[in-house]
Amino acid sequence: FQLYGYCYQDSNDIPDTLTTITELGSPLEMIQLLQTSWEDRFRICLSLVRLLHYLAHSPLGSVTLLDFRPRQFVIVDGELKVTDLDDASIEESSCISNSDCFMEFPARNFTLPCSVEGRCQNMNEKRNLYNAYRFFFTYLLPHSAPSSLRPLLDKIVNATGNCNKHGDAIYFLFYELTSGPSVSSEFTQKCVKSANTKYRRVPEAFIPDENYRCWPSYHHKGCLLSVFDINEAIEICDSYSQCKAFVLTNQTTWTGRQLVFFKMASNHIMPDPDKITYVKVTD
Repeated sequence: FQLYGYCYQDSNDIPDTLTTITELGSPLEMIQLLQTSWEDRFRICLSLVRLLHYLAHSPLGSVTLLDFRPRQFVIVDGELKVTDLDDASIEESSCISNSDCFMEFPARNFTLPCSVEGRCQNMNEKRNLYNAYRFFFTYLLPHSAPSSLRPLLDKIVNATGNCNKHGDAIYFLFYELTSGPSVSSEFTQKCVKSANTKYRRVPEAFIPDENYRCWPSYHHKGCLLSVFDINEAIEICDSYSQCKAFVLTNQTTWTGRQLVFFKMASNHIMPDPDKITYVKVTD
């Protein structure tokens, strides 16, 4: 979380009071997140695993968040950030045997190895990862995920849910998703079927109304989806019976996919130099 400033002040009740000024974020609402596109939900999970990777390798040592709940986080520009570090701890539990390294959660428990130095190995890191699984990954990653990415996603969910991989391994699995060939085919080279429907291209034009709702959509009152190219936009429009036109915008998602408005009619077309409209040709 970005800190813009802070000051100390003494009060009659509490000495050495610290006031901080931080960036403003949106509260985390899981139900709303489940209604967003998978692409945006993946971005939130990616920002979370970046945070956990930093906490595992912080200058203070491995840091665990003892109060790891959605209310401790906010969303800033589409990414997840932690706001409350009051319950953060850098103390790795001491132990004599493995039985001392017991992690208890509502659904299941884990026993970690006790090192020769008398510390529970990676307990802080594993606690963070399992909490990320039970509060975030299990809900946000599999739900409506692209089929080509499911094998890697299942690997991430299973590894964090079973607590059998280190944080670095999870971190690199996420980056395999963003840079590997499976993501290239899904996010930037998605294969589409050739469409038989013809569309008339109307440059520098926009349809202001004629909206219909679809899911998932980047716009709550219309059907605004991301596409790789014009062929994918045509395939999407052909898949909706109410779609009679679509508008290419000059906006893109964080992965570079173009945002497109899908429309149920083209009766009212207005000039707009930043958009291109495609109207379905009917016999």
